[in-house]
Amino acid sequence: MPVKVPVKINKIREILPHRYPFLMVDRVVELAENRIVAIKNVSANEDFFNGHFPAAPIMPGVLQVEALAQTAGLYGPLWDPEAAEQAKDKIGVFSRVNNCTFESPVVPGDQLRLEVILTNVEKDNKGNVKRVSAKGVASVDGKVTCQCELEFAMVPAKLVSR
Repeated sequence: MPVKVPVKINKIREILPHRYPFLMVDRVVELAENRIVAIKNVSANEDFFNGHFPAAPIMPGVLQVEALAQTAGLYGPLWDPEAAEQAKDKIGVFSRVNNCTFESPVVPGDQLRLEVILTNVEKDNKGNVKRVSAKGVASVDGKVTCQCELEFAMVPAKLVSR
């Protein structure tokens, strides 16, 4: 049974391993079958603005992609917590980013809306999730800032915690 929305930061921290300054999701506001929408409040105090670019701060596009990936990573544990618990020894890692475009800058004070739609979930012969494909769209005030196709491979968590 899915978790109720909104999902606030403490629950997000229970699920995602990321921490400041790399946690890019502040709240989940929508959750439906194969779809999740989250929010990233972009503050002038973000570390990346110190160097990108101090006189005209713009959120790096790669961090918008990361925010979409983190949003995707929240889907399984929020939509089906029992299945996620059974797979807690696995972690989803990027295996591919395709057709990525950056269409509008994200600046301090913006609220970045992160929408991810799962397009394919590949399972192994035991029914365990092996690979996930998704489409992500980031936007500010209804204007697309970034969109891309994402793919994640589920790998043993011990492989990434060396």
